[in-house]
Amino acid sequence: MSDILKKTYLSITKSCHYPMKKTTHFLILLISSITIAQTNSSSFEKYPVFPECAEVSIGALENCFNHTLQQFVYSNFKTPDIVFSENYTGNLSVFFEVNKEGEFKVLYVDGIYNELKDEAKRVFESLPKIKPATYNGNPAYVQFTLPIRIPLQKPALEAFSEGTVQKTKALSEEETVAALKNEYDAIENLPYSNEEYVSNINIPLSHHNYSLFDPALNRVGQNNHTAQKPFIYSEVNKYYNFEAENQKLLKNKTSWFGRKWWNEHMVTLKGKGYWLTLDPGVDLQVGKDTDAEIDTYNNTRLVYTQGGIGKDISFFAVIYESQGRFADYFNRYAESINPDGGNPAIIPGRGIAKTFKTDSYDYPIATGHVSYTPSSYFNIQLGHGKQFIGDGYRSLLMSDNASPYPFFKINTTFWKLKYTNTWMSLRDVRSDVTQDGSFRTKYLANHYLSYNITKRLNIGLFESVLWENDNDRGFDFNYINPIIFYRAIEFSTGSRGGNALIGLSAKFKFTDRVNAYAQLIIDEFSSSDVLGGDGSYKNKTGYQIGAKYYDAFGIKNLYLQGEYNRVRPFTYSHNTIVLNYGHNNQSMAHTLGANFSEFIAIARYQRGRIFGDAKIVVAKRGFEFNTAEDSFFYGSDIYGDEDNRVNDLGNEIAQGNTTDFLHAELQVGYLLNPATNLKVYGSVIFRDFKPTIDTEQVFENQTTWVNFGIRTDLFNWYYDF
Repeated sequence: MSDILKKTYLSITKSCHYPMKKTTHFLILLISSITIAQTNSSSFEKYPVFPECAEVSIGALENCFNHTLQQFVYSNFKTPDIVFSENYTGNLSVFFEVNKEGEFKVLYVDGIYNELKDEAKRVFESLPKIKPATYNGNPAYVQFTLPIRIPLQKPALEAFSEGTVQKTKALSEEETVAALKNEYDAIENLPYSNEEYVSNINIPLSHHNYSLFDPALNRVGQNNHTAQKPFIYSEVNKYYNFEAENQKLLKNKTSWFGRKWWNEHMVTLKGKGYWLTLDPGVDLQVGKDTDAEIDTYNNTRLVYTQGGIGKDISFFAVIYESQGRFADYFNRYAESINPDGGNPAIIPGRGIAKTFKTDSYDYPIATGHVSYTPSSYFNIQLGHGKQFIGDGYRSLLMSDNASPYPFFKINTTFWKLKYTNTWMSLRDVRSDVTQDGSFRTKYLANHYLSYNITKRLNIGLFESVLWENDNDRGFDFNYINPIIFYRAIEFSTGSRGGNALIGLSAKFKFTDRVNAYAQLIIDEFSSSDVLGGDGSYKNKTGYQIGAKYYDAFGIKNLYLQGEYNRVRPFTYSHNTIVLNYGHNNQSMAHTLGANFSEFIAIARYQRGRIFGDAKIVVAKRGFEFNTAEDSFFYGSDIYGDEDNRVNDLGNEIAQGNTTDFLHAELQVGYLLNPATNLKVYGSVIFRDFKPTIDTEQVFENQTTWVNFGIRTDLFNWYYDF
């Protein structure tokens, strides 16, 4: 009944858009009708009765009801801080009913701030159940509109003046049916006003896009957390005003096509309590590997939607349909990690591909998530996508390097802490472990606790555990506890029943423009082996150090980053080879796997819609030989078998087939549409790969890859492996 009445009220309100003359006639007729109806029926109606009004006469019930209600609202209403911070003065209008059971039901609240609306609803929900109104001696619904002055004004001691609370006549059954038949026409379409920027949707992981608001998140004295990614819009918008920044980029376009191409989402829908956008997208690339004489291309068509239902629930989903052929080194790597079952390749970071034509790949993908924020302390997500933990370009803890996977995540933020719990379902797709034609399932759970020790220093504590579906145990509920130490549980389920890792991270803000960060990963818990200095294969550790410089050398929007990563042999692998730290034959951490040292230098710049990125990666890597003469595991491939290790002691970084690796990449482009992040760009990649010995899978090669494209930038492409 309350929904019907609400919609009836809204449909009447819409009549205010009639021309002035018609509106005047309508209002005179309406007021006259109400006056006559109330006059004729006054002797049959009785107001709802608060306990405080039980002893007053029937003639005084109206004033007593008004007075008691206003006193209750004044005593219980807590004015939100935004009213004072923005020095707001105005009115809040509450449309409500008292039903046949004497319960207060809010039908609609009209106000400038959501915080004011929420507070009004809270106050009315706390009203006690009272004696209902009656009509002709029977309980009846009655509806009222209560205007509330903001800031609050204390009601006078005497009864309300006439008209303070406006009573609406209860609807008859015939009127209710008529209202139902107008339900469709009563639906309101409201103008879309960039709700995504204050929503709880994840901001798509893109290194360049994140660099735009990274300076705003890293000012000294802010009590935020920057390692748990992807971020959600509402937590970033507090420090970086997305709408204001995008307003600077808008073009003065009035035609529908001009607005949609340059400034806006293709389809927007907004009503009372919900909003939605829908956009087509592309990732179209054409290029050439000049050394291998390969014409390259990527043909991705996509559609993505995002929206919100109420203030707490948001969602995001993308469907990709793609075909492509890439530079020779990229194709060879994709085919080297191909899955069981006959499909020729796994496109790195994307997913399993089937053959397209004679020399290309077809790889469909779908990602998305639902985000629920029940309070300012919690955000809960269920989806299919990627996670990233760290402040660097790479991560040794959790990276977005691998294909998307199902996940469930809880973010808890309070005081100086942010605690993230994530549970994931991963796949091992190798022929060695496939059973009955099905890929092997394994599960990953991790905790990350971020703590702002001072206004400059942040530290993070990380733990993660992998387990497989052995003995048909499925998802092991031992690991669902969000606060336990996984290592203890791993022992209780069997020494080879899980693979636990721990890690540390830190960040220090020297100034608003300069900060440094670090990570440490430990994949083996034998302190004597880790600290012994004898090169034990159990010394499975890695570390990262890096620094960022914003507005470098006084040039606004110039972003510089330097990073060094070093991971020892055998890190992320396991003696139970299903329990390696991987998914779909790709590392869940660093792109290069293990057994390497690497230095990265990055520069990013954007001015208006023009942008540019430059990157250099220099590394020394160690690979397995994988020959008949030497089939030992040297610790590079995280899917390697530790029982086939080359040495117990004396293991060193880049052992095995030592390779010098250089990757240089330059990209320049133009942002076509800031709402959809559609970009046109050109790029060139130079890659030099020099192993000590050429083998079938590891051999000397150089690549110059020139590429041009137009792309809806919703994820990171990694070409530097």
